[in-house]
Amino acid sequence: MAAPAYKDLMRFGTVGAPPTTPAPGGTPNAIRHMKELGFGHLEIAWVQSVRVTDETCAQIKATALERKISLSIHAPYFINLNSQTDELMRKSDERLLAAARKGYLAGARDIVFHPGSYHAQDPQIVYERAKAKLIEITGILRAEGVEVYLRPETMGKSAMFGTLEECVQLSADVPGILPAIDWAHLHARRGDGTFNSYGEFSAALELIKRELGDHGIKQMHCHMSGIEYTKKGEKQHLPLNEADFHYRDLLSALLDYECEGTIAVEAPEPFHVADALTLQATYRRLQGAGVGEEEETID
Repeated sequence: MAAPAYKDLMRFGTVGAPPTTPAPGGTPNAIRHMKELGFGHLEIAWVQSVRVTDETCAQIKATALERKISLSIHAPYFINLNSQTDELMRKSDERLLAAARKGYLAGARDIVFHPGSYHAQDPQIVYERAKAKLIEITGILRAEGVEVYLRPETMGKSAMFGTLEECVQLSADVPGILPAIDWAHLHARRGDGTFNSYGEFSAALELIKRELGDHGIKQMHCHMSGIEYTKKGEKQHLPLNEADFHYRDLLSALLDYECEGTIAVEAPEPFHVADALTLQATYRRLQGAGVGEEEETID
């Protein structure tokens, strides 16, 4: 008997290849394995560097289209829109541009990156600098025909640039920018256990809808996981069953706002596959997903 086919508004997957990917590994095999596991998305983790050939990118794209798996890219960690020297800024620009260019060739349309640090500067000054840098970078990509969304990620520490409001405002101010909403980071950022209720999640979605319209709600990209935090914010990601994160309330809010897009799970290995399956199953249970509908086509 064929497995049930669900048509989810939100597609689930993992950040990085599952550790159960059969040898010899590699992203094309990881995509095939994601399909076998029942997922619809893979976030490719180029978090240290972007070292991939155009030929491999073509193989990744073809495999994802064949398996109907959508793709995003997590760009290198070493990107900072507020780099403090010209040399550091140049290297940061190169990393973000490389992730976007190669990601586009690989069939990804969402390029997630950590936007940087305040470096003890006034947040509004940092915001204006980040906005100017993204206007520059998106202009370069448009001129090259690289059609991707750069997605600054909401960050989990108060010293880091990347509040929900900052990421949404950048998306409103700069064409080609949309937020990557890391819900666990938002829960951890305050360090007091708040941002963990249906009302708070709904208020965040209301902000996105108000500032970005249906465009923001219907093309979401999210990270989810459990998380450990201190008064200063994020400490480390945790499995869902070891964390206090109210993910059922979050999934309910996403359903009530009829959000569409992708959810990539960032739990520590080897838990990220199990947690992604848990989140996907909970989402489907909450929505009462139908069985036997045609599978979604990934454009």
